[in-house]
Amino acid sequence: MTLKYFIDRPVLSGVISLTIVALGILAFFQLPLERYPDIAPPSVSVTAVYPGAKAETVQKSVIAPIEEAINGIEHVSYITSTANNDGVASITVFFHQGTDADMAAVNVQNRISAVSGLLPAEVVKAGVVTQKQINTELKTMMLYAPEGAYPIEFIDNYMNSYVVPKVQRLPGVSRVHKFGSE
Repeated sequence: MTLKYFIDRPVLSGVISLTIVALGILAFFQLPLERYPDIAPPSVSVTAVYPGAKAETVQKSVIAPIEEAINGIEHVSYITSTANNDGVASITVFFHQGTDADMAAVNVQNRISAVSGLLPAEVVKAGVVTQKQINTELKTMMLYAPEGAYPIEFIDNYMNSYVVPKVQRLPGVSRVHKFGSE
């Protein structure tokens, strides 16, 4: 068949094109979700609070021992950490693609438990939170009231009391990040 054959018969060309598109759409919806690749590597978030400490103190007394302990875990790709002047330490541990996120979170928690004796008593008392996380934002929701209908404090309190807890209870939700007015 030559190109002239399809030029002389435009209806046949259109039918073949529509058939290919229809089969592609049908195949797209039949493709199971497991076939989509995992783009973001699995990661585990560690958060610790050292009340009243400056960022430098948090870095030396909280982040350094935790990072040293985490450093030997299998399949760790890299570690990032930040310390704020309000005493909050945030450490994110990224793992190689294909690592089981649940097992990675357990390994990180075990290592942190092993070095909890090296951490300041205030940090251990406040607790070190370890949770697996997905580094992609899946949904953004907005809560607002018409101009002057409710004060900002009421909307913020409503969000904290009713919306955030319900969203956190949904299956598959690891963390809810609320941003905007406090």
